Amino acid sequence: MKKQFSILASAVICLGLLPAYSQSGPPGGPHLGGATGKLFGDNQAFSAGLEMQTTDDSSNNIIIPGKISFDTGKSRFEFNLTDMKGGQMPTNAAAQMKSMGLDEMVAVTRPDKKVNYLIYPGLQSYVEMPLRKADSAPTNGDFKVEITEIGKETVDGHRCVKNKYIVTDNEDVKHESTVWNATDLKKFAVKIQTTESGGDVTMLFKNVSLARPAASLFDPPADFKKYDNIQQL
Repeated sequence: MKKQFSILASAVICLGLLPAYSQSGPPGGPHLGGATGKLFGDNQAFSAGLEMQTTDDSSNNIIIPGKISFDTGKSRFEFNLTDMKGGQMPTNAAAQMKSMGLDEMVAVTRPDKKVNYLIYPGLQSYVEMPLRKADSAPTNGDFKVEITEIGKETVDGHRCVKNKYIVTDNEDVKHESTVWNATDLKKFAVKIQTTESGGDVTMLFKNVSLARPAASLFDPPADFKKYDNIQQL
């Protein structure tokens, strides 16, 4: 079991973009609430394909494809570790995780409940973890948003206005991002680039639907077994 847990930990660390792995368990998915949620403007409910790109400590490019659902701060990110490209995935780790039922993962962030759910469909189980303070701030909270146009570009077939966003939270912390707002998609942010822990992080949204996702997507299945941390699972 210790060997299997080590494989899981190594693979999660390789995700890079997600918050750092800790003893309390693996990370959640991309946090789109709080200050980040303000980058979506009036588009506070949507679903889309999401390709996340970042770099690890060795400057290796990491690409993580998945599917995102978002509703006013709540987010759900579905991904499979075997689809990840780049990084330092240990040899045969993906195959071993698949055989253990740990390859398919769903990360749900609930600022309203101040929790993260990391769901493993292959094990019919999930881990519930407390949400860190920075990610529990509601999207409709007291934020100041400054937007400056810096150009026009086409992204994935969408004509976009390229903007610099500076979002200042109620603790006077500034969050700076470059956002490509699609003119044919109600100014939806089809591409977001920011800097996390000294490295560039890019989120590219594809096949966007502005319909509100089903509320059930943001809760773990009722028949799945709950664990308080990954060690228990």
